[in-house]
Amino acid sequence: MRKLHLLVFLISILSVEAQNVSSPSKTISLSFKLSSDGKPSYSVSYKTKPIIKESTLGITIKDSKSLEANFRIDSIGQKSFNETWQPVLGEQSNIKNSYNEMTVALSQPSTDRRINIIFRVFDEGIAFRYEFPKQKNLNYFIIADEKSQFNLAGNHKAFWIPGDYDSQEYAYNETKLSEIDNSKLDLNNGIGVKTIASSFRVQSPLMMKSADGIYINVFEAAVVNYPIMHLDVDTKNFGLTSNLVPNAIGDKAYLQAPCVSPWRTIMISDDARDIVGSKMILNLNEPSKIEDTSWIQPMKYVGVWWEMHVGKSTWDYAGSQNAQNAADGSLKPSGKHGATTENTKRYIDFAAKNGFDGVLVEGWNVGWEDWFGNWKEDVFDFTTPYPDYNLKEINDYAKSKGIKMIMHHETSGSVANYERHLDRALNLMKEYGYPAAKSGYVGRIIPRGEFHDGQTMVNHFNFVARRFADYKLMVNSHESSRPTGYSRTYPNYIAAEAARGNEFNAWSVGNPPMHETILPFTRLLGGPMDYTPGIFEIKMSYYDKTKTEQVHTTLAKQLALYVTMYSPLQMAADLPENYERYADAFQFIKDVAVDWQDSKYLEAEPGDYLTVARKEKNGERWFLGAITDENARKTEIKLDFLSPNKKYQAIIYQDGTDADWKNNPKSYAIKTMEVTSKSKIKLNLANGGGTAISFKPIN
Repeated sequence: MRKLHLLVFLISILSVEAQNVSSPSKTISLSFKLSSDGKPSYSVSYKTKPIIKESTLGITIKDSKSLEANFRIDSIGQKSFNETWQPVLGEQSNIKNSYNEMTVALSQPSTDRRINIIFRVFDEGIAFRYEFPKQKNLNYFIIADEKSQFNLAGNHKAFWIPGDYDSQEYAYNETKLSEIDNSKLDLNNGIGVKTIASSFRVQSPLMMKSADGIYINVFEAAVVNYPIMHLDVDTKNFGLTSNLVPNAIGDKAYLQAPCVSPWRTIMISDDARDIVGSKMILNLNEPSKIEDTSWIQPMKYVGVWWEMHVGKSTWDYAGSQNAQNAADGSLKPSGKHGATTENTKRYIDFAAKNGFDGVLVEGWNVGWEDWFGNWKEDVFDFTTPYPDYNLKEINDYAKSKGIKMIMHHETSGSVANYERHLDRALNLMKEYGYPAAKSGYVGRIIPRGEFHDGQTMVNHFNFVARRFADYKLMVNSHESSRPTGYSRTYPNYIAAEAARGNEFNAWSVGNPPMHETILPFTRLLGGPMDYTPGIFEIKMSYYDKTKTEQVHTTLAKQLALYVTMYSPLQMAADLPENYERYADAFQFIKDVAVDWQDSKYLEAEPGDYLTVARKEKNGERWFLGAITDENARKTEIKLDFLSPNKKYQAIIYQDGTDADWKNNPKSYAIKTMEVTSKSKIKLNLANGGGTAISFKPIN
């Protein structure tokens, strides 16, 4: 259902008093004005408290006069909008999209150019974008910079990662805005490619909390044909300014009017649950362009993957750096290759036995021997398997077991090579019945000089989603730019990594216990994340006694992540033999849904804790996940989200009384009780711990 109301139009005004637009509930107010020298600016308040002080807006054009000042207002229009739409896959089956909008049409008499600034004010925040109408004096043009300011009203606590043009795979820092400084970070963190050009640049989304308890999040939505926006921080005055990722020759974006920029967003609330549960980013994207979405299905999968991270096997067939190539140039097997026909069948059997949908296999195709770190162009062709991997035999076997195979496309960062081979790769997937692929972009980008977050790569990631849609295939990207809601427009873009995932715990300093309590307030606002939870063998010394690395959670928290870290594509990431040893805990992973009718954020505090309850789509079961940071936590949860007048069997997977993420992470207990919507449950979360609960109706 959609409602649209036109409110007011003012025409041909040289200067104007501040114009205001408020959210539907009137709690958030935005004010726009034009200064005496024609500079546009805005400010934002929440329940009359200033959130964004007067902040200027503008665009600079390469080799031309900037669109920052000397404007006049041609018109101001306001309208309201209200709809409810249904995502193909999501945290809830219905999403409300309601806002008031103000469009300010500006012209610059000295250049005879026009630009519109569009503001939308939701109950959970505001958004604005630049619109370039079709016009005589602005056709093809190059963005040199964007001058969007976010001047904050205080020295807020911030959860931030460095403004790296090539990677988001960082653990979060929790400091005051005034204390942000990339030069003070220990960057021995397992990230292979880093491009940090400023000590005072951070990535969005930037999550903050004011001293008086206001939660603020600065992000962006609908990044299409535009680079990713990072934020330059004024640590003295607490201001943020947009920083667009450049291309190989320093330009930011190539555009042709008519066109628009992405939305710049500011979420605001005095309740952290409003931020983490917001659908504003999705709402700012265009509706699905795929008419028939019946083939887009959620999946729970296992795969030949974690065993490479823990050193049990390798991606390559012959040994890294061609160390074991035969004299005639052919590949000589090393004996440690993971993606073999026999090993894959073992995973297929495990998936079929335990009710999973699919099996992912990494390292199946030739090319893994010597590419990493060599910035090599033609590494993979995405169609040729290693000698010990029989594509037809494996896929026939999977079909006989009712299992779908998930393709893996590691591009080696060679985007041009991937695009050259893409249609042949997708045809191969269709030939063998693969419904989805996991793509990877490890290493520096080819074309050389491009960054992961530049316009070229944003266009590539979006193009791949569209091309997969042409073949009715789903894609899950890793090492891509972070999502900004494009999964609404192309819901076959089923998931992405684009943050520091669970694998970093296997071979680096890992992810601190607070990491998973921050990601839902940052990375996950833009779309589902393939975090790969479910690691039961927490300490890597299990595989090699000399290793000290470990997962920085308890086993019970790994279960809870299936609920707190939303994705319609969820992996049971550990080895089959590890799950078999902990079959009672594994039952939760087998049971938990991955597509949802409703979600309730019950408790939330970024960096500290999160409790979420979700109801499965097309069913009556509920699942609850509660996680904490390095501090133990006790809490009591009301079960009033359950359907009234029904009884449920609650199976509670909780930390053991002696559990601790570092010293005793595998201590857990399982108990069963009968509950109703009037019941309460006390939760005891260990240091770095969690609780997972399934609620099944009792007939």
